[in-house]
Amino acid sequence: MFTLPQKDFSAPTTCLGPACMQDLGSSHGDDLEGECSRKLDQKLPELPGVGDSAMFSPDTSYLSSRGRMIKWFWDSAEEGYRTYHMDEYDENKNPSGIINLGVSENKLCFDLLSWRLSQSDMQRVEPSLLQYADWRGHLFLREEVAKFLSFYCKSPAPLRPENECEKEAVCVIMCASVKYNIRGPALIPRMKTKHRIYYITLFSIVLLGLIATGMFQFWPHSIESSNDWNVEKRSVRDVPVVRLPADSPIPERGDLSCRMHTCFDVYRCGFNPKNKIKVYIYALKKYVDDFGVPVSNTISREYNELLTAISDSDYYTDDINRACLFVPSIDVLNQNTLRIKETAQALAQLSRWDRGTNHLLFNMLPGGPPDYNTALDVPRDSPRRYFLISSQVGLHPEYREDLEALQVKHGESVLVLDKCTNLSEGGLSIRKRCHKHQVFDYPQVLQEATFCVVLRGARLGQAILSDVLQAGCVPVVIADSYILPFSEVLDWKRASVVVPEEKMSDVYSILQSIPQRQIEEMQRQARWFWEAYFQSIKAIALATLQIINDRIYPYAAISYEEWNDPPAVKWGSVSNPLFLPLIPPQSQGFTAIVLTYDRVESLFRVITEVSKVPSLSKLLVVWNNQNKNPPEDSLWPKIRVPLKVVRTAENKLSNRFFPYDEIETEAVLAIDDDIIMLTSDELQFGYEVWREFPDRLVGYPGRLHLWDHEMNKWKYESEWTNEVSMVLTGAAFYHKYFNYLYTYKMPGDIKNWVDAHMNCEDIAMNFLVANVTGKAVIKVTPRKKFKCPECTAIDGLSLDQTHMVERSECINKFASVFGTMPLKVVEHRADPVLYKDDFPEKLKSFPNIGSL
Repeated sequence: MFTLPQKDFSAPTTCLGPACMQDLGSSHGDDLEGECSRKLDQKLPELPGVGDSAMFSPDTSYLSSRGRMIKWFWDSAEEGYRTYHMDEYDENKNPSGIINLGVSENKLCFDLLSWRLSQSDMQRVEPSLLQYADWRGHLFLREEVAKFLSFYCKSPAPLRPENECEKEAVCVIMCASVKYNIRGPALIPRMKTKHRIYYITLFSIVLLGLIATGMFQFWPHSIESSNDWNVEKRSVRDVPVVRLPADSPIPERGDLSCRMHTCFDVYRCGFNPKNKIKVYIYALKKYVDDFGVPVSNTISREYNELLTAISDSDYYTDDINRACLFVPSIDVLNQNTLRIKETAQALAQLSRWDRGTNHLLFNMLPGGPPDYNTALDVPRDSPRRYFLISSQVGLHPEYREDLEALQVKHGESVLVLDKCTNLSEGGLSIRKRCHKHQVFDYPQVLQEATFCVVLRGARLGQAILSDVLQAGCVPVVIADSYILPFSEVLDWKRASVVVPEEKMSDVYSILQSIPQRQIEEMQRQARWFWEAYFQSIKAIALATLQIINDRIYPYAAISYEEWNDPPAVKWGSVSNPLFLPLIPPQSQGFTAIVLTYDRVESLFRVITEVSKVPSLSKLLVVWNNQNKNPPEDSLWPKIRVPLKVVRTAENKLSNRFFPYDEIETEAVLAIDDDIIMLTSDELQFGYEVWREFPDRLVGYPGRLHLWDHEMNKWKYESEWTNEVSMVLTGAAFYHKYFNYLYTYKMPGDIKNWVDAHMNCEDIAMNFLVANVTGKAVIKVTPRKKFKCPECTAIDGLSLDQTHMVERSECINKFASVFGTMPLKVVEHRADPVLYKDDFPEKLKSFPNIGSL
């Protein structure tokens, strides 16, 4: 006999039936509470198993246990149904009445859905058919119920029809969870008014307590007022007055040999997780002597701007104990207005002076920023009027004689200006420069020159440098021992020309040798230097702090590119896509790709030599001849690494740069089938160099591009020179990523142009890599001859008479497509460390390095 688990039905905790769905706030609340209490008083039968003899009423004496249970629930439902009919819900007549939720999912909220069920698009459904049609119910009606409950219970999200409950008690819980307090006929009892007021009062008290605690904990406050530099203290009004007696101590003379690494106390900076130095600004004070005369003038607008820039930056701290650098609030910008002795006495009274350790003083040349004619700032395509201008006054007579001699020799292309003697002294004369009787506006005249001379004057540093940079004129610095500002991080070779004083008479010819494209780049770079680092006191202050920060935290220093590349270059094409911070593993090796047509004998010699390289991982032969089959397998050289032959569909030079699936290593060696003179040591050394520079082209045959002034276009140069801007991919290492870029991302029609002309695929790869990375190639080993001596013009392309002309046309074509000249000229190559040392050959890692 199957036995049901024992359950205690004597004290049910839930009032079953629709009668319990009444709003307790309605007029029928007492009756329903009584109804519920009567239901609770009526005990359910204890059913230990089927066949129990317990009876509910005399009418059930002949029913089985299961039948008695069914009848008990039926009686309960009938009683609730009768109660419902006594007080039916009506939206207008009886909005507080009882809602019939039914006893199955098909009777849920039947009263409220009756209007929808009577619409023309609904099938006629008899009420009796809505009772237990099946265990899931009618789908169309479940969907309507879900829509209704979502709207009536104000659900935050639509209810799903398949989740509707079957028993009305469960449905009440669902609706209650969607909305606890609804207007109109409520699905759950409302909270009594007195309880609601109690809980609202309690919640308000707790909320006020939390707000008060938060204000006390997080509101800015301090126990005592601070005298640190802040917005209110930037005014000289109401600042403390400090009297400096005449016998006040004077700071000791500093060590003239002091350097950053010897005199700077880096331990004050300590460890900083943000890698930022902290700068403290002393409180503003007014220092006067015994007679009440101020030691210095009122703080200048420029110095106030400087202090404001520091205090608004990430470097600033108001805690003197956390500071790494200290900036006095004593204005020493203009040395001409300083009382040196009294200023030194004032500095000595600073609380952390300590002979000036870690104190930063800003001292600049006198003068203010000039007013520029904005109409001249518009870029113009026409050349500037003057090739060279000198606008400084008060020059040494010898310098002026040399400049005037240049002017006489080269005519109107050189302009030498001097102070105007025919103008009255005053502010107007400062803004003027004269040549004989002709008057020019200064510094606007600088915008009419290509090069501007910066000569040594009374002071080594010259304020004219700022004027020249702002005008976009290329500064020509003729001042031995002059250290250009921020030269520690700024590459002034990209924006200026430095000429020794002894070669001043040759300066014109030196400047004429610079290509026009390079001049234009230098002009843009000079202008950008001024905009980024010199156009305001704020820019100068922040650049100074950044340089000091880079010295203290070199591992977090700003890179060369960030300091020197204009934003248009940073955000444009010059970015390294490889993300290779580590050296690729040596164990991976490289894949050699040999492009060949029909030089089988030379091909086999190349395969034999390359196979001797220890780091070779695989050798891939690209057979570019569709009219001739490759040699049989038995004829190929037997080597220690896998050798695969790929047959191409068309004879194209670009086939050598296709991203073949057979390339499994990061490093690729592209080599022609006639490069037989490279030794295994040279190839292995080239691979080792590439591992240190995996984003560059590392190769052996070097070439150069030059600007032809007569033809006014680029020229391809293959002669041996001291410079190199390309390495031919007839023997070069590169990352396999560039195969993908060459095949699928090459700009314009370069790839098709190369295939049509059967030339310059190596130059195109040089352009592509330089444009993507912004870096120069690396030539390795001194060898300059690579091809087999017996190869003739019949065998190859490079000895054709028109080959060199086409190569020059390629450079001009590619520069036009790229919109710039990305190739970088360098004057170095990589050789093994012990290459030329008088050392036993057996101790050298790469002894077999060719000299030619």
